[in-house]
Amino acid sequence: MPIRLETWFAVGSAYTWLAIRRAEMLEAAGEVVFDWKPYSTRIVMSELGTLPKNAPVKLAYIWRDIERRAPRLGLSPRFPAPYPLVDYDRANHVAVLAAREGWCFDYLRATYRRWMQEGQVAGAEPNLSESLREIGRDPVETLARADAPEIAAAFLANTDRARELGVFGAPTFRVGEELFWGEDRLDDALDWARTGRLSAP
Repeated sequence: MPIRLETWFAVGSAYTWLAIRRAEMLEAAGEVVFDWKPYSTRIVMSELGTLPKNAPVKLAYIWRDIERRAPRLGLSPRFPAPYPLVDYDRANHVAVLAAREGWCFDYLRATYRRWMQEGQVAGAEPNLSESLREIGRDPVETLARADAPEIAAAFLANTDRARELGVFGAPTFRVGEELFWGEDRLDDALDWARTGRLSAP
């Protein structure tokens, strides 16, 4: 039985790209099913004063860190990617709809590839329509539904829930009451899900 891993994220988080690739590998092996939970890191991090765009040294480190690590996962970044996202909310509203309907993983993989490897801004055109067509979704119909007020409300509700849980960054993996922040804590999250503790190094 694969582990079902609650995964809090936002389209706009650079490190989420690495998590998507690792998720692809783990799901293909039948080990893990990722339960994608889109929320607004922009709101939460603004409240905490931790937005990377406000810390140029941190942002430069993030791009370089991902540039170093991406090839290990078979990814070829073209950095710096356009950041921050102008259409952040719309990118994530599509993710909310996708998570409801079971095609979130496909959407994330497509939109992040265009963003991180081709320089097409996530949440904007041509990324949005091209990504949706790639995964077999009609862009006009899908975006009309993603733009509905109920989807915006669901995104804010997810954000409220993330705040209640103490989630403050992306990606964050939740196992019971334990939070594991960062793509580099994925193995720890899986250890905890399997055994309730972290294995020896």
